[in-house]
Amino acid sequence: MSLPVMMVVLLAALLHATWNFLVKNTEDKYLSMSAVVLGHTPFALIALFVSPLPRFEAWPYLVVGAMLHVGYQLFLLASYRIGDLSQVYPLARGVAPMIVAGVSVLFLGVDLSRLEMAAVLIIGSGIMSLALVRRRDGLRNGQAAFLSIVTGCFIASYSLVDGLGAREAGTSLGFYGCLSVLNAIGFAAVMRVLRPGTLRRVVCREWRFALKGGGASFSAYAMVTWAFTLAPIAMVAAVRETSIIFALVLGVVVLKERLDLMKVVSTLLTLLGVGILRVGR
Repeated sequence: MSLPVMMVVLLAALLHATWNFLVKNTEDKYLSMSAVVLGHTPFALIALFVSPLPRFEAWPYLVVGAMLHVGYQLFLLASYRIGDLSQVYPLARGVAPMIVAGVSVLFLGVDLSRLEMAAVLIIGSGIMSLALVRRRDGLRNGQAAFLSIVTGCFIASYSLVDGLGAREAGTSLGFYGCLSVLNAIGFAAVMRVLRPGTLRRVVCREWRFALKGGGASFSAYAMVTWAFTLAPIAMVAAVRETSIIFALVLGVVVLKERLDLMKVVSTLLTLLGVGILRVGR
């Protein structure tokens, strides 16, 4: 992975951590997530105005990708209601790049060197080790473990579909612009059934939050989608998941959370994997 592409993906990871941080620190997670997803729309429309539409071959990827994003977003919301998210979410974010790498090599014919595979495993392990920071019942909770695996599968699936789709589209920005609009429509339809009145509250009261969170989220994944067209999806996915390290830093700096040895070790292990990935090709 070239240095410019890696720097863009790391910036995307920072933006991803920022909007997740905003959502996590609100009382009504359904409202804040709705604001972020719907907040994509104005930025997506601007993107479609300045970018060509995706080629016809990419539209099946768009439809499937939008469905996977909606599923992930709903599953993420559900995860906030189960036990200790600080254990479930690192497992999900850590296992996702490993799944992407495995599928890429075994089924998509992607050639990753041993050093690159080792780097992906180190990054994933570093992220998952954050689950050990708080030793409550989450690690022994079967429901929490199942939740983390399913969430990780959603992340891995939409990463693969979006990466392949962006390459078929001929325009990463146009592809993600269309994907964001479809995602917003699908998510809004579900929320209209699950939480009536939420969409009205977003438009009337939370539009500022929607623009901030939606802008950060749209920019982050637009960068990732662009990177998918220039580097192996598995490598991009692995570097992108360093967002959880940025989230950890935000927690320590902004919320004054405790910085213990396990967090330091997890961070260093993840950064080691990123460094190896940089020199691996």
